Amino acid sequence: MSEEFDAVDVIRTKRDGGSLSADQIDWVVDAYTRGTVADEQMSALAMAIYLRGMEPEETARWTRAMIASGERLDFSPILGPRGKIATADKHSTGGVGDKITLPLAPLVAVYGVAVPQLSGRGLGHTGGTLDKLESIPGWQASLSNEDMMRILGSVGAVICAAGTGLAPADKKLYALRDVNGTVEAVPLIASSIMSKKIAEGTDSLVLDVKVGPGAFMKDEASARLLAQTMVDLGDDAGVRTTALLTDMSAPLGLTVGNAIEVEESVEVLAGGGPDDVVELTVALAREMLLASGIDEDPAEALADGRAMDVWKDMIRAQGGDPEAALPTARESHVLTAPQSGTLSRLDALAVGTASWRLGAGRTRKEDPVQAGAGVRLHAKPGDRVEAGQPLMTLLTDTPERFDRALKTLDGGFEISSSGPVDVARPLILDRLTAE
Repeated sequence: MSEEFDAVDVIRTKRDGGSLSADQIDWVVDAYTRGTVADEQMSALAMAIYLRGMEPEETARWTRAMIASGERLDFSPILGPRGKIATADKHSTGGVGDKITLPLAPLVAVYGVAVPQLSGRGLGHTGGTLDKLESIPGWQASLSNEDMMRILGSVGAVICAAGTGLAPADKKLYALRDVNGTVEAVPLIASSIMSKKIAEGTDSLVLDVKVGPGAFMKDEASARLLAQTMVDLGDDAGVRTTALLTDMSAPLGLTVGNAIEVEESVEVLAGGGPDDVVELTVALAREMLLASGIDEDPAEALADGRAMDVWKDMIRAQGGDPEAALPTARESHVLTAPQSGTLSRLDALAVGTASWRLGAGRTRKEDPVQAGAGVRLHAKPGDRVEAGQPLMTLLTDTPERFDRALKTLDGGFEISSSGPVDVARPLILDRLTAE
C-alpha cells in the first residue's frame, strides 16, 4: 500500500485544479473503503472531481484502485471440448423498456461464447434486469460463484446478481454520490461501471450507452464522452471493449415493466418481437461475437430456435420454470388518442416514470416491485392513430396509482394532425472503439 496521506491535502489538490498522483488515488480509495476517510471528506473530493474533472491517467488509476478494493473473478476454469471458452459481457447505461439482456445472453451463448451477465435492480424510471426475471416463477437471482461457474460451463449463459466482493469501494462511493449531487461526474460514472465490469474478468465487453430523454445521458456529446472514457478504461485494463451509442428518445419495444418485458423478450427469442428490440439485440450480439473472434449472423439463432433452447436451459438452471404463466396485473386502464393523426413524439422518460409509479419500479432500493405492473404500448412514433384508439394500457395491482401515472403522461406524447411526420432517427447512432 502507498504511503499515508492527509485527506484534506488530497481534497485541496483536486479542488485547486491539480492532478492526483497514483499514490494519492490508491490511498484515498483504500482509506475510504476501510473507513479511515470519512463520508464528508470523500463527498468533498467527489464534488471537487465533479467540478474540476480528471485526466485520463487519473480516471484509469481511480478505476484500478476501485477494482483492487475487492475480488476479481476468474473464468479460466470454464473449459469446452477445444479448451478455454471465450467470455463476453454487455453493459447498458439504462433506459426505458430495455430488456435486451434477456434475449442477448442466450443468443450469444449459442455460438460457444460464455456470457456471465451480472445485473442489478431498477431504481426510479429505469427498470432492473433482475426485477424482470424474478417475475418468472421460481427463478433465483443470487448465486454463489461456484454455481455461476457451473451454469456457465453447462448452459453457456447466466444472469444473476453481482456479489458483494466486486469493487466494494464502488458500492460505498455510489451511495454517497447519490445524495451529494455528484452522480453526473463522468470520471466517477465511468470508473463505477468499469471497475465492476473489469473485476468480473471477462475477455471482452460491449457497452450500450443510451442517449435521449429516457437515458441518463440526455445529449449525444455527454454520452459520447462517457462511452469513449469507458472504452479506453476497458482497453487500458486489457479487456476488448467497444461501445454503441443508442437512441433512447422513445421506449424500446412495446412493453415497459417486469413480467410484460419478459413476455416480449420471449417473443424475440421465438423469432418475433418488435423490430427495434430485435435490431439492438442482434447488433450487440454481433459485437460480442466479433470481440470473441466469431464472424456469424446471430439473427439466424433467433429464427431457428437455438437461442430459445439456451434461454429455457438458463432459466431452469436458476430454479425457474420457463413454461409457467407470468404474473398479470389485477387492474388496467386504457389511455386513448385524443385526436386522429400521426404519433409524432412518445417521451421515454414519461412512460418510464408512469411505469414506475404504477408499481413496476422503486424509489428506494428496499422497496418491493409489482411483477405485473407497467405500460403496454399500442403505437410508436410514426404510427397513424385514430381518435379514441388505445395508445397505451396502464397495468397495476393498486388502482389508486393510475391517477399519478396519468398525470406523468400528460404532455408525454404528441399527435400531429397535419399529415405524415418524419420521426425517423437511427436506433444505433455510432460505434466507438479505443482511441
